[in-house]
Amino acid sequence: MDIWFINSNDRVHVRAASVHGMLWLQTHFESDHWEAIASEQVTLNKSNAMLLANDANEAGLIINAVPEIAYSI
Repeated sequence: MDIWFINSNDRVHVRAASVHGMLWLQTHFESDHWEAIASEQVTLNKSNAMLLANDANEAGLIINAVPEIAYSI
């Protein structure tokens, strides 16, 4: 697994799961966002996440998309 796309409400949490995933994400975000990527703090709207996931898949990365997560208190 290289990148996780985890759906939650109207956002998608993006997590690098391998060195290849991290390096690939760094090529798609400006350097001032790299710390947020490394800290697993990146969320995107669903349409942008879908575009990013398709691009990653076409680049040969292994992605995993979690359909939906709901948190209860």
